[in-house]
Amino acid sequence: MKEEYLARSIMHLSGIPVRIYRGEEQLCVCFPAPLPRDPFVLCRDDVFALPEHVGYYATPLFHYYGVLNTGEFRLVIGPTSQIMADEQKLRELAFQLDVPQEEIPDFVEGMNAILRLPVETLLQMLCTLNYFLNGEETLELSDLAIHEAEQTLIKTGVERRRTTRVYENVAAETQEHNTLAIEEALMSIVRRGDSDMLRRWLSSAPAVHGGTIAGDQLRQLRNTFIVTATLASRAAIRGGMRQDDAFSLSDAYIRRVELLTSHSKIQNLQYHMLVEFTEQVEKLHRGKHTTRLSLDVANYVRHHLSEPIRVEAMAAELYISRPYLSDKFRRETGQTLTDYILEEKTEEAKRLLRYSDRSAAAIGTYLGFSSHGHFTRVFKKYAGITPGEYRAHLADRDA
Repeated sequence: MKEEYLARSIMHLSGIPVRIYRGEEQLCVCFPAPLPRDPFVLCRDDVFALPEHVGYYATPLFHYYGVLNTGEFRLVIGPTSQIMADEQKLRELAFQLDVPQEEIPDFVEGMNAILRLPVETLLQMLCTLNYFLNGEETLELSDLAIHEAEQTLIKTGVERRRTTRVYENVAAETQEHNTLAIEEALMSIVRRGDSDMLRRWLSSAPAVHGGTIAGDQLRQLRNTFIVTATLASRAAIRGGMRQDDAFSLSDAYIRRVELLTSHSKIQNLQYHMLVEFTEQVEKLHRGKHTTRLSLDVANYVRHHLSEPIRVEAMAAELYISRPYLSDKFRRETGQTLTDYILEEKTEEAKRLLRYSDRSAAAIGTYLGFSSHGHFTRVFKKYAGITPGEYRAHLADRDA
């Protein structure tokens, strides 16, 4: 049928998954490589709720979906991103999709087979398809609205007030610059990974009286955001974050801000960027005296949380012997490597128990435990209660 031919043609030309729906019914789907589960199901309701007949949607992993409604059917193209998420993030995405453990490598491979495209290219594709399918000649990139998943997290007046106080620019060029002191205070917080302090600081942050670095207000806001992203990534690196992780995160945020045309959305995005950098550094520093070795170990564990972590493999990646690694880590931190790894897995399990509806058994399997019993014993040892009791406690507290 014509819909299947259209989907297959767009997929072959773009290298990106394509789906066509009539109402709620999926008529066809084409992937560049087989995927055990379609990641689109996680945001389908949000995408279907978009009011525009041409639009796009960004997920928390910086994956983009383009949407085109013709009246006869709905075309969904994606996900794509200029830089695909790393393997650990893709494994977590597979977990959210309930991909069987044995099929997760196939899922990661399939996601990596999707062609990386700048979001601007995806949008240009939408505009071109809209011209041929809907006959609209005047639609431009600037006419398309972005819908970001994390924007729904900003629900309270407190959060809105925080974001509006971050980097408010004063138009008068005669005002004295005060950016250096504010910049040093903010980046020190990011470098230390002190997320509690960051939120307190942002709740009463002074307005920034900086220089004019663009000819219009929107460009000024974007340029200020880019400067902040650059400084935050460097502060995070000094705090122990891997360079490639920090630069990839910074680049992703910068690409996103270039698509925004709303003052409030740019400020909201800047707030979340600063929080994310700070929290990433905080995870590397938690509960131990920070040394170069402890940071290397923390980064390694962070990238392998969903696997059984072998100290031998970690030592090989760090170019030191296993006995030396174990002994030096214990002497520097007062903690064994095994305890540290299992504590980190327990903390990740707590996050998943709180923010996902997956069973404790599924979470234990995802985190690389050999059995549900093993996961329960480890969780109780480091959290003091079983996974079921922890989730019940959260439910009682939030009720």
